[in-house]
Amino acid sequence: MKILCAPSFAKQLESLLGDYTQEDFEDIKNFKMYLDTIILNMPTKVQKFKKSIYFDDENIKDIEHRGLIIPFYIDEETGNYLILGIVKK
Repeated sequence: MKILCAPSFAKQLESLLGDYTQEDFEDIKNFKMYLDTIILNMPTKVQKFKKSIYFDDENIKDIEHRGLIIPFYIDEETGNYLILGIVKK
């Protein structure tokens, strides 16, 4: 099992973190730490997340936090998880 990130996720995350540069560094650090924790624990909590509002596919779920939505795809054949992006709600 692997957790992979689509190129769109990396670009969108970079853009979001760029918005924070004008704000408190501690907020950025806390946000990134929480995001890393969510991503690392995703496989054990996958049942907690609901079907994505952006895709009509039961294998795509959304993680919601602080007004952000992170859709991810569960590849049942390989057991891998692909993080598709991160968008403001």
